[in-house]
Amino acid sequence: MSDVQILVVVGTRPEAVKTALLVRALQAQAWARVRVVATAQHRHLVEPVLRYFGVGVDRDLDLMALDQSPGDVVARALRALEPVLVQERPDCVIAQGDTSTVLATALASFYRKVPFVHLEAGLRTHDAMQPFPEEGHRAMVARVAAMHFAPTHLARDNLIREGIEPGCVHVVGNTVVDALHFACERVDLGPWVPSDGRRLLLVTAHRRESFGQPLESICRAIARLADRPDVSVVFPVHPNPTVRDIVHRLLGPHPRVRLVEPLDYPDMVAVMSACHFVLTDSGGLQEEAPALGKPVLVLRATTERPEGIAAGAARLVGCDEHRIVAEATSLLDDHAAYSAMAVVRTPYGDGASCGRIVLHLRNRLLGES
Repeated sequence: MSDVQILVVVGTRPEAVKTALLVRALQAQAWARVRVVATAQHRHLVEPVLRYFGVGVDRDLDLMALDQSPGDVVARALRALEPVLVQERPDCVIAQGDTSTVLATALASFYRKVPFVHLEAGLRTHDAMQPFPEEGHRAMVARVAAMHFAPTHLARDNLIREGIEPGCVHVVGNTVVDALHFACERVDLGPWVPSDGRRLLLVTAHRRESFGQPLESICRAIARLADRPDVSVVFPVHPNPTVRDIVHRLLGPHPRVRLVEPLDYPDMVAVMSACHFVLTDSGGLQEEAPALGKPVLVLRATTERPEGIAAGAARLVGCDEHRIVAEATSLLDDHAAYSAMAVVRTPYGDGASCGRIVLHLRNRLLGES
């Protein structure tokens, strides 16, 4: 059986989490030769994740720079990826999500007439500014992708409505659930369980549309919640200086708010498992927390992951200080309200997505049915 050459491109930590087990699954196939390219859009966040899952990097483009804009990343990645595609001559290129790395990878593949495979395809808010620039990236990538692996039927329907050929779209679930199952078998919750009986809240906030006043409002809400004697907070702070400056200024002095560097993936899974509920603007946490039975308060005006809300596992609360405090207080004080959300749900997959993707790739690349 002839080897099929597959290139997998990663740039950020979520991309590494959501592609690592797929890389391993493909590497186990006799018909596939897999090479991993790292753009290093977020170098120090990606490398530990890939090591944790036992995945090596074959080519490092070393594109990370301080204060880089999305346009900077796209421009540099396009220039760097073209010679890689010429040298590697892949039969397809795979990338996950909606970052600048993914847009550049899709465009570079299109220009070289190499089929681009999009993982986590079809997510939409239908508002180009929410989230920015990710919503625009997703729509642009869909126009040039050859295969679309949608996590849910709703995501598939979004693509079909946009005119994507139905035969190119496959509902496979989200690979993040595969990764979560892998990690849950290996993590230690002990260091993260409060020893004083307080309930732990996990907070993340880093979206560009939240920069400035919205992020300040989020932080003031977190400070008010942490004023309660029965609450403690863990807040992994994104490395972006715009985020760090606000978070450390408003929350750094609080004795029950623990500001930490971005956590390694197993530690993040451990905190999720140990926490009472999650407050986040992250897409990945919206997908992972429901699988652990952890309620999610989404710190955004809209979400491209409405399945969690429809399932009752998540709730949109936006960035308004008073709304955040009210919704969080309800989960802290109303047992019935908390219990209604704190149920294990799997709107984003069953942990078997990688196997489905491998099968579809085999059928497409080897011409099998």
